[in-house]
Amino acid sequence: MKGERRAALCALLAAALIMTAAGIALGQPYQVFVKAATVCLECVGIG
Repeated sequence: MKGERRAALCALLAAALIMTAAGIALGQPYQVFVKAATVCLECVGIG
């Protein structure tokens, strides 16, 4: 039982790392920053 839980946790961690690497490779952090900055500026009334 404990080994199955650990294997599931390792698989989930591996999937998260793969998805994170794929997002970074596709330039997603830049797009998220641009959208966040736009929303922030709109809330302040500048953008």
